[in-house]
Amino acid sequence: MPYEPSARTAFSGNSIQRHSEQRTEDSLPEAIADASSRYLLLKGTKVFCAVDGPEHQIWHDRETAETHSDGFKNAILLGHDGGKAIIAAPCSMNAEEPEDGFAAVELRSFYMLGLANTRDQGALAQAASWLAWHDNNRFCARCGGESQMRAGGVKRVCLACQAEHFPRLDPVAIMLISLHDRCLLGRSHHFSPGRYSTLAGFIEAGETIENAVRREVFEEAAIKVGEVHYHASQPWPFAHSLMIGCYGEALNEKIDFDTEELDDCRWFNLEEVKDMLAGCHKHGCEIPPPGAIAWRLIADWVEMKEGRA
Repeated sequence: MPYEPSARTAFSGNSIQRHSEQRTEDSLPEAIADASSRYLLLKGTKVFCAVDGPEHQIWHDRETAETHSDGFKNAILLGHDGGKAIIAAPCSMNAEEPEDGFAAVELRSFYMLGLANTRDQGALAQAASWLAWHDNNRFCARCGGESQMRAGGVKRVCLACQAEHFPRLDPVAIMLISLHDRCLLGRSHHFSPGRYSTLAGFIEAGETIENAVRREVFEEAAIKVGEVHYHASQPWPFAHSLMIGCYGEALNEKIDFDTEELDDCRWFNLEEVKDMLAGCHKHGCEIPPPGAIAWRLIADWVEMKEGRA
């Protein structure tokens, strides 16, 4: 496989074959009837794991999944991997006080703490995104009638007007803007002390990725952006976004950041960024952890600047 920056981001290793066009209404019941099928249990952004000492097992058998998902009510067939069906279901356990032998673990922990490999992270991202979409789309956007899951979860159909609705993604542009040997990083109000990251924003209707980058950066920091280049993407299951990572060239230097959107925004030189990557910035500034696409954009920018890419 050729080098792909996207492959080195969290949640990017999904190997499930979805076969969406070949599904019927029997696909999910047949998968549940197959004893080899594997199950994921989630509630919101928490994954229910079987715990045995330090081990956190995200995969469950049919009996465990049926017991803790209200009999597979609202279960979804994600697809097949290695010939086995992969099914996700909303967990009926209390996420704050799960039963003995189980732990409810936040999705972010699976890449921040290394609790799952990239392949399993990808399956979890799909499961969380699809479950969230179905939970948020129980009624028809056209007529307001009740909708029902069909074909194992690849769509919903309105029982009143028969309109079909399909799981959607929210595209987000996330960008590292540079000016010579400096790059632009900002702080959201909810960030931990000292944390800086790349700017980001949702892509709006009628907008190219490049123009979304330019608009967001100008709105948030008053920096005009010239050339924009795509670099990497990342499935982001909070709740169902696709992060589209880009590099952009700044056309002016003076920052006038939106104080409602950002707590701070500034230029960092190459040496500072290298220190942030190494966790030894003299003022304690830090960036998102490895696995986040913001980290990938920053780390690859440093490599390019040093001629190592």
